[in-house]
Order: sequence, then C-alpha cells, then structure tokens
Amino acid sequence: MAPMLGADEVTRPARPRTASPAWLVVALACAGQFLVVLDMSVINVALPSVRADLGLGEQGLQWVVNAYAIAFAGFMLLGGRAGDLYGRKRMFLVGLGLFTLASLGGGLAQDGWQLLLARAVQGLGAAVLAPSTLTLVTSAVPEGAARARAIATWTAVGAGGGAAGGFVGGVLVDVWSWRWTLLINVPVGAVVLLGALRWLPESRAGDGRRLDLPGAVLVTAGLASAAYGISQTEAEGWTSPATVLPLLAGAALIGVFLLVEARTAAPLMPLGLLRLRSVASANVAMFLSGSAMFCMWFFMTLYAQNVLGYSPTEAGLALVPSSLAIVLASKAAPRFMRVLGERNVAVLGTLVAVAGFAWQSTMSVDGDYVVTIMIPGVLMMLGAGLATTPLAALATSGAAPGEAGLVSGLVNTSRTMGGSLGLAVMSTLAAARTGGSTGREALTEGYALVFRTGAGVLVGGAVLMLVWLPRKGTGRRGGRG
Repeated sequence: MAPMLGADEVTRPARPRTASPAWLVVALACAGQFLVVLDMSVINVALPSVRADLGLGEQGLQWVVNAYAIAFAGFMLLGGRAGDLYGRKRMFLVGLGLFTLASLGGGLAQDGWQLLLARAVQGLGAAVLAPSTLTLVTSAVPEGAARARAIATWTAVGAGGGAAGGFVGGVLVDVWSWRWTLLINVPVGAVVLLGALRWLPESRAGDGRRLDLPGAVLVTAGLASAAYGISQTEAEGWTSPATVLPLLAGAALIGVFLLVEARTAAPLMPLGLLRLRSVASANVAMFLSGSAMFCMWFFMTLYAQNVLGYSPTEAGLALVPSSLAIVLASKAAPRFMRVLGERNVAVLGTLVAVAGFAWQSTMSVDGDYVVTIMIPGVLMMLGAGLATTPLAALATSGAAPGEAGLVSGLVNTSRTMGGSLGLAVMSTLAAARTGGSTGREALTEGYALVFRTGAGVLVGGAVLMLVWLPRKGTGRRGGRG
C-alpha cells in the first residue's frame, strides 16, 4: 500500500483532448492497486497444491510468498522515483505490463525455481506499478474532502485485494488448479492496460535527475539476504554460518545503501525526509504493523486447511467476513479521522487488531468457525483498515509535490518490507515450535505462537504511535508538530 501527495503537482495531458473524468482515473488506478495487493495473498491457499505439484518444501513455500514481497519492497522506491521523473502513466503501463507477463510465466512454470523467478519478476513489476496508482489518484482529485474519500477508496480497494485473495485463490484452485491463481492476472491485466492507455492522464514532477539504480539493487539485495538468513535459523540454528553470513551480508548491504544515499546527488531515498517527524514516525509504524498484518492471511489459510481440514474454497470463504471488515474500516477511517485525528485513529485501529490477534492465538485443533476464525479475523482486519489510512495520510503530509511518488513508494516499502521480514521471522518461530511435526496439535501450537507474537508487536506499535506520531498531518515545514 502506498501514500498520497500534492495537489499542486504539474499535470500534463499526454495529448490535447478532453480530460478523463476523475472517477475513471481513480477506478483505473484502483484496479492496478487491486491486482498488486491481490497477488500478495491469492497464492496462499494454493501453497499445498504448489508443494504437491512442484515438490517444494516448507522453506520453498515461504519463498513463493517472499520472492514477490522482497522484490516488491526492494524496488518500490525506485518505482516511485521513476514515476516522478518519467511520468506516472508511463510507469503504470510498464509495471502492469511486466507484472502481467510474469504472471503468465509463473502460471506455466514446470519447476520450483521457475515459479520463484516469476514471482520475483512479478514483484518488480508491482514495485513500478504501485507508487503510480496513488499519485495518479491524488493528481486527479483536488485536495480536501474529495481527495480524502478517493484515498479511502484506494485504501479499501487495496485492502480488499489482499483480503479477497484467499477466496479468489480457493475457488481457482478447486475449479481449475493453482496455476490459475497467476494466470487469471493475464486477461485482467490486459483489460486494465488497454483502459489505462486510453484514459489515464500523464503527470510527472520531472527535474532531470537520474534514477539511483545502485541504491535500489543494494536495498533489495540487503533485504533478501536478511530474509534468507532468518529463514535458515530453524534448520541451521542462529550460530550456524548458513544463518550468520546472510544476516551479516544483509546488514552490510543495507549499511552501504545508507552511505550511498547520503553521498549521491540524486538519492533513491533522501535521508533528509526521515528528519520529518510525520514521515519517519508513520513509516516506522507502518513497518511494525506490516510485520504482523502480512502474516495474518498466510497463517490463517494454513490453519484452516492443515488443521481444520478446509478445502481451498472453504478456506477462502472463511475469510470473506474479514475481507469485508477491512474494506468497510478503510472507507470509514476518514470520518473517524475528522473527529478524533489521524494519530488517535491509527492507535485505535492497532488496538482493535491486537484484540483480534490475541483472540486468534487461543485457536484449537477442533475450533468452531465463528469463534476460531470469523470473529478474531474480523477484529484483526477492522483494526488494519482503521490504522492504514491515517498512517498513509501522516506519512505523506510533510512531503513536497516533487516527492509524491518517492514518499508513496516509501510507505509501500515500509509496510511490505516489514511484512516480508515478519513472515520470515514468524515462519521460523512456527517451525521451531512444531519441531518438524506435521500433526494437527503441533501445527496449532506453532500458528498460535505466531499470533501471540503478532499481538506483542502491535502493542509495541500502538505505544510508538501514541508517543511519536504527530497529532495531525502537517505541512512540509511543520513536520515536527
């Protein structure tokens, strides 16, 4: 999920013709965001089928999810800056085209490595596409109540994409096969591409600067190396060279990335942005929130299938109430923000999610659907929907117009980076608790530990938000408010 920006950006129509209606621009941008977020979760219910078909182990299944998430997070800043420099419509088309082609390749994969490569390329396409979706929305709608509603719609559609992934994936797996969780993107992506080519306006804040490709490569490699090291801890232990070396390499690469950003003339991530309280605090909060929330769909679908014996379609249907909850909460968030303020709504949403995570951690091997899945799932996603919109609003409130795509990418990066590293950590915790057992009792204990840990992370996030977030969105020079 990404951010939002300046009303005073320069918008240049690609050719002299009647401007497209704002609602149409918002609809097309939201369609792109829906596909991006959908693909982070649609594969979850297909993982048991993928393992049976391609012979991937537990670690390999984790990387079916993480290959996408890490490429997505690592190149998001590059995608945001490219949109600022070369045009948001152009990057929307390039990103969606790459995403659609990679979906075709993944759906036709015959070996595990082919699927993982396709998922990584999908993530790259998504990283180019996603930042443009929000900046297209904010460029099309004037600042004020109308923009807040448009952003809430964008947030709700993105949240709905993540939430609907379980249901859509379950139906596709049961009716056809796991391959259709990827192949379905091809016709949908083609339709959205044609609509975007025809109706999206071009906008940019180009200043002639170059893209910081070394920075993008360094941060992506650092993140991937750290996630790989974390994933090795269960099999090799924390002191094994197979764990320590990737972790050290990841830390070193991220350190070099920060040095490069501090010295380059056109950094991928201007470190000065992080001196703005609104930008820094909201992105740290988004990182912590993402590290817990991203895992929810992954482990809920595994619990439903591996422990409760649900089919893929049943597992997807089980999460429909959660899907509706996050959409409704995202749409309602702007109303609460006007009354309570952004910070208080973000804290409230996080605490609601904590209640859901704590409840989910009491799961059992023969749990009743309403008590074990529906109610805690609704609480978790109500909280996520309420927290995301104010955090995105605060994160972008201190940015200048020319940094719209950059800050949009930074918010997406924070959440997705938190999610990918969080998934690696949570998967390791669950595997360590089960001790290699595939019995229902052992799996339940592992999944319950994940949700207890997630609740603790979110409590820490709520405290951080209360102490550090500004009371309300501020201007560029008011970031300390």
